[in-house]
Amino acid sequence: MGTRSGTISVPGTAALTQIGKLSTLGWEVLLAIPRRPFQFREWIQQCWFFASVTILPTALVAIPFGAVIALQLGSLTEQIGAQSFTGAASALAIVQQASPLITALLVAGAGGSAVCADIGARKIREEIDAMEVLGVNPVQRLIVPRVLAAMLVSTLLNGLVSVVGVLGGYFFNVVMQGGTPGAYLASFNALAQLPDLYISEIKALLYGFVAGVVAAYRGLHPAGGPKGVGDAVNQAVVITFLLLFLINVVLTAIYLRVVPAKAL
Repeated sequence: MGTRSGTISVPGTAALTQIGKLSTLGWEVLLAIPRRPFQFREWIQQCWFFASVTILPTALVAIPFGAVIALQLGSLTEQIGAQSFTGAASALAIVQQASPLITALLVAGAGGSAVCADIGARKIREEIDAMEVLGVNPVQRLIVPRVLAAMLVSTLLNGLVSVVGVLGGYFFNVVMQGGTPGAYLASFNALAQLPDLYISEIKALLYGFVAGVVAAYRGLHPAGGPKGVGDAVNQAVVITFLLLFLINVVLTAIYLRVVPAKAL
């Protein structure tokens, strides 16, 4: 159908345009990371902010998450007569899948939403436009420190969630289900391998980058006014969640293809 301006409206064009702009911003962030001057003080402040709003909720979420995995897998392995492998199954599930996702969801939900609101408020107050007029690159000045902070905090929190989740799974399997501590630890040592931790940290690092870029992109493009900033925050969180689960599927499939399973 022709429009009033004489152009042709193609279904899906707006979505592809948004994807292209988001990818462009991500590429600009990567190019701006090695540039100088680096906003070190801003980066430290953002790291502290991300950590302060995510450490406690992440740890509190990791405990019941590890418990649910341990209880469910413990019940399943008991039914099939493989209770000695409960430790390996629950620990691998927590380290490979649960820890990066829990970390990323909380970083995106707590830290990313605040980043989006901050940049969106600066945008509607025309601070971003003023920076560009003065020759200051807003990507290098504002977005790069926030994205790097999200990446660093995601990586560190991933280790915290892995430890807390495994300890929670150990407690509930041994105490609640009557499992053997030696069998739990032995099965974990028998099946777990160092690449499991590597892929977990890589996922957390990539999730942090995606969460930071999406939050910054939606903050730079609010609909207008305070309501537009609020809508942008909601959209940033939802888009980040969808991208995280998609990236998780791709990375997990690649990892299972590239890294062979550890033989018993």
